[in-house]
Amino acid sequence: MPPPDPSTLHGGSLLLAWQLKDKHVLIVGGGDVASGRIESVLVADARVTLIAPRSGLHPLTQHFITNAPDRITYHDRLFAGPQDLDGVDMVLTAIDDVDTSRQICALCRERRIPVNVADIPPSCDFYFGSQIRSGPLQVMISTNGRSPKLANIIRRRIEACIPEHAGEAIEKVGELRTMLKERAPGVGGEVGKRRMRWMVDVCSSWDMEDLAALDDKMMARLLDEGWEKNQVPKLEDVGGKREKAAGHSSTQVSSVLPTVLGFAAGAACTALVFLARRP
Repeated sequence: MPPPDPSTLHGGSLLLAWQLKDKHVLIVGGGDVASGRIESVLVADARVTLIAPRSGLHPLTQHFITNAPDRITYHDRLFAGPQDLDGVDMVLTAIDDVDTSRQICALCRERRIPVNVADIPPSCDFYFGSQIRSGPLQVMISTNGRSPKLANIIRRRIEACIPEHAGEAIEKVGELRTMLKERAPGVGGEVGKRRMRWMVDVCSSWDMEDLAALDDKMMARLLDEGWEKNQVPKLEDVGGKREKAAGHSSTQVSSVLPTVLGFAAGAACTALVFLARRP
């Protein structure tokens, strides 16, 4: 495949799996959009401060406030000014007041705090895409702020192709990868390359539901019979039993996810689909 023409490399965004664990995220607004923002940052293990009058809270927002008091600090009021940004790592606004939203954006940029202002793309340092979640599996479809509705339609089509066992399979492959690193420690070098190749071979050879069925005993046998002998045993060889699974067939996605599983199944696996040039 020829290298890309640099003249075509423009008009997009840099898609990242932003690590927010223990970071302080300020959310201004408590409506429907804000409730989705709250859920997204809670999944990322962020510490949340929410500023919004109680009278306008969406039921889901109220649910999060009530059931996650140790993770959400709630203030029943409007945004008060620069002091609300002290110690904040990220700001998300989801309010109908355009002037206040732009004021918050300006304050954030003065302080170099990344900010997302709902429905005002020029005031966003980053965008929220349409997301699929299944355990550690996260898939984001972004239209670069051009068409959220099309992103949602495309998300549903992609979601229909993901097997029900994908999230469980990634969890188990992550555990297997950790056990392998304990058995064959080291960063980089020949050992690191061999570990990577073997993990990719396992994920490419086993069905998704079989990976999801792995337990500690089976993983130990897989390492003994597979890693130590530089081969990939079958499920039955490590004490597993294949059952006919309902839903999506594993072969349907065997060409889509195995490399992702092998390379990224540690704490999380994130696939990013970027559609920047079409509305």
